[in-house]
Amino acid sequence: MDKAHKKLKVWQEAMMLVRLIYEATADLPSAEKYGLTSQMRRAAVSIPSNIAEGAARQGNKEAIQFYMIARGSLSELDTQIELCESLNMITADNVSLLSSHLNKVDALLSGLIRFKKRTG
Repeated sequence: MDKAHKKLKVWQEAMMLVRLIYEATADLPSAEKYGLTSQMRRAAVSIPSNIAEGAARQGNKEAIQFYMIARGSLSELDTQIELCESLNMITADNVSLLSSHLNKVDALLSGLIRFKKRTG
């Protein structure tokens, strides 16, 4: 299936962020399996999923709505990463890697939203 969202750099980077989150959460304490691990993975998966759904919409207004939901999931994930750091559940190096990639996705997503607002 050759869908438009797969060509978007923001979707590709969001997919990479999901992989990084899955790797990082694999090392969280087993007591967090149904807590932070599950929440972080769901938030991460929500990002490229909503980007894909937005890209499939006909109108810019609808697309922007899904891109904004993806942005909300990014903020949720940022908070969860910070929480893991404050609880010493992940290393500073991992926090740096995740935060850097999260910021990259955020910048790309913000650019896409601005573009859709201008062309809408």
